[in-house]
Amino acid sequence: MRARKIFYVVAYDVTDDRRRNKVVKVLEKYGVRSNYSVFECMFTDSQFTKVQEAITKIIKPKEQDRVAYYPICVNCFVKIIYNPVRRAGEAKSTLLY
Repeated sequence: MRARKIFYVVAYDVTDDRRRNKVVKVLEKYGVRSNYSVFECMFTDSQFTKVQEAITKIIKPKEQDRVAYYPICVNCFVKIIYNPVRRAGEAKSTLLY
């Protein structure tokens, strides 16, 4: 049986280029960049915990670094509207494991 995955939108504001690049490297393993500081990711519970722990070690809240994780339920996920519409094979379809 495959692990259940949850779709997350991850948005970040990291003030230092080096730390920001490290956050990007972590998120690129699990999702696709949908905007400069936003990723769309599918995580199992253990992957989500692993990503949160990795990013927590990178960011510096005292320097105003912030990361927000927005879970999207399956019913809402299927209603996502992209403008312009994404073509077959682009980001959204790669997220449907």
